[in-house]
This record gives sequence, structure tokens and C-alpha cells, in this order.
Amino acid sequence: MKQLIIVLILLSALSSVAQQTITLEECYTLVTQNYPLVKQSKLLDMQNELESDVISTSRLPQFSLDAQATYLSDVVEVPIPNSSIESLNNDQYRATISVNQLIYNGGVSGASLNLKSAQLKTKQKQIEVSLYQLKQQINQLYFSVLLAQESKLLLNAKNTQLQAKLKEVQSGVKYGIILPSSDKILEAELLKISQQLQELESNNTTLIETLSSLISLPLYTSTLFQSPLLETQIKSELNRPELELFQLKKEEIENSESVLSKQNTPKLFGFATGGYGNPGLNMLDNSFQTFYTVGFKLNWNIFDWKSNKKQRESLLINKDIVDNETEIFKLNTTIELNQQQKEITKIEAFIISDLSIITLRKEVLKAADSQLKNGVITSSAYITELTNLYEDENTLVKHKIQLQLAKANYNVIKGL
Repeated sequence: MKQLIIVLILLSALSSVAQQTITLEECYTLVTQNYPLVKQSKLLDMQNELESDVISTSRLPQFSLDAQATYLSDVVEVPIPNSSIESLNNDQYRATISVNQLIYNGGVSGASLNLKSAQLKTKQKQIEVSLYQLKQQINQLYFSVLLAQESKLLLNAKNTQLQAKLKEVQSGVKYGIILPSSDKILEAELLKISQQLQELESNNTTLIETLSSLISLPLYTSTLFQSPLLETQIKSELNRPELELFQLKKEEIENSESVLSKQNTPKLFGFATGGYGNPGLNMLDNSFQTFYTVGFKLNWNIFDWKSNKKQRESLLINKDIVDNETEIFKLNTTIELNQQQKEITKIEAFIISDLSIITLRKEVLKAADSQLKNGVITSSAYITELTNLYEDENTLVKHKIQLQLAKANYNVIKGL
């Protein structure tokens, strides 16, 4: 009973593997979820959180502890004869704890937090752009697998047809209707087909393994790759993540400009210091004392030789650079789309021509089949016509796959 259960489980597993199917859209989704670059998104979140916390601490009280012991070669003395005021000790000691509290800094902290948020969005979008650019690689692999699978079906069909024809020829040779050795020619062609199938299988395995690694999903040679029904939208607008990236770069620059504009604003601090030392604040009391000071401090950099202004002007140039990059990207993308559209139109014309050629090839092969049966032509002549038909059918399949690939690439370039 246990052995039967194990067999059923194995059969079920093999059945699930054999029935595995995948679509192009699923590959797109999987690569954006599983590609190693995705991990950087979480790392950037963690990094931004830490850096934002550092900026936020500038609003909290800042504590510092100082302690020192010194020996002075000379000290202050009171030049009054017979005075009871003692001279200071040459050895002096002091320990203090200070508290500084930022009261006002012109909104620098808030602007810095906004800048960090903008920088995070830019980095996250850059990851999205990098992942999006993997789609064309997915297209190339996916449709190459489809082509290999379709080519294998055609090659198997040719193999089956030759096997049937070999039996007919062997019978004809036996009864003297067909020239001797005609069957050997067919057998040699069948061996060639076997080699072609092995090479096709090897290439297909490599393609599937590469795609499997890219999307982090186990795929097999038995996996069914569904052929997508793709349409292109000529009049739709560009919807590429790069365009959003350019906009986020401009927002980041604007936030940087905001931080710079606030750096030269007055900054107000409150402070308090408490300590214990010899001497204390009373320099005439030569003993250990406690003491404290409290107050406010204003810091205002009123002149920086136009450094801040020049930095802001530099940022404005960066905005112009981003605008220029956006313009270049749109131009290059439009050129790519035009090229891809012409490729689609060209392949569609090829397919119409392929269908006409195949119709003619089938008529020629039908005539060659009859001639071979009657001993009018040799097996070599028949194989030539059969190979011509196979190659033209393979060309049609290739063009159909290329058409779908061109449409998929067009949609990726467009951002659909």
C-alpha cells in the first residue's frame, strides 16, 4: 500500500511538471519580484530611515561632558600688600556637563528630511527602471523558446513524414519499382533530422535555464510557453518609468535648493552648563565649587562670499541638464518606436509571402510524391522538395515569432 501511495505521488508530481504553463506577463511579474536587484529597495528604505533619524536628532537636546586637570606655570596674584586673598593654585580641576537645545534654524531640518525623502524616491525609481529594462531580455529569451518549440514540432512532423515514406520506398525497392539504395538516402536524411532535434533540444534547454535563472522559477523543457496575442497602440503616449525618474530628479534638485536657501538663516540655540571644579566661576575663591551658566546663542552667517548663491545656480543648471536628458530620451525612444513599427510592417508582409510560397511548395511536393512512387524521380529529388517545404514552413514560423517579438519590444519601448 505504501509503495502504491509513493508511486501515485511521483506520478502526480511528474504530471504537474509536465502540465506547467507560463505566460510572457508572468515572466515580467516574476523578474520584477525575484531579481536580486529588488533587495536593494528594502536596503534603501532602511538606509533612509537611519539617515532621517540622524537629521531628526538635531532637534533634540545635545549633551556633552568635559573634564580636565591642568597645571599652570604661573597664576593670577592680587598685588595688594598684606591681603588675605590667596593666590590660585597652580594645579586646577574642572568637570562640566553641557546641554544645547536648537530652538530655531530656519526650517533646515524639515527641508533636509524632505530632501532625503526625494532622494529615496529617485533611487527607488532607478531600481524600477533597471528592472523594466530587463523586459526586452525576457522577450528575447521567451520568444526564442517559442521558436525552438515550434521548430521542434515541424522537425518532428518532417521526421514522421519521412518515416512513412521510408516504408513505402522500402516496399518499392523490394518489388523493383523504385531504384535500389533509395531507402538509404531516406535513412541518412532521418539521421540528419535526429541530429537537428538533438541540437534544437540542447539550445532550447539552455534558453529555458537562462530564463528560469532570470525569473527565479524552475522551468523545464516540458513547460508550455503560451504564445501571447499582442497588439500595439500607435497613438498612445509614452509611459516609461524613465520619464518619472527624470521628474523625480528635478524634485530632488528643488529640495536641495530649498536646503541651501535655508542654510544662511539665523540659528538660535539655548544652552546650560553645570560644573564642579577648583576654581569655580569665582576666581578669587581658591577651593572646589559647583557652578552653572544658562543662556541663548544666535548664529548667523551674514557673508559667505556668494558661495550659497553659486551652489543654487549650479543646481539650476542641473535642472536644465535633466530637461535635456528627458528630451534626448524621448527623441531616442521615438526613433526606436519608428524602427520597430517598420520592422512589424516588414514581417507582416513576409508572412503573406510565406503563405503563398508554402501553398506552391505543397503542390510541388505532392507531384514529387507521385513521381517517387512511380519511380520517375529519385529519393534525393523527393527529399529536396520535402526539405524546401520544411524550410519554408520553418521560415513562416520564424516570421510569426519575430512578429510577436517585435510587437512585444514595441510595447516595452512604449511603456505599455
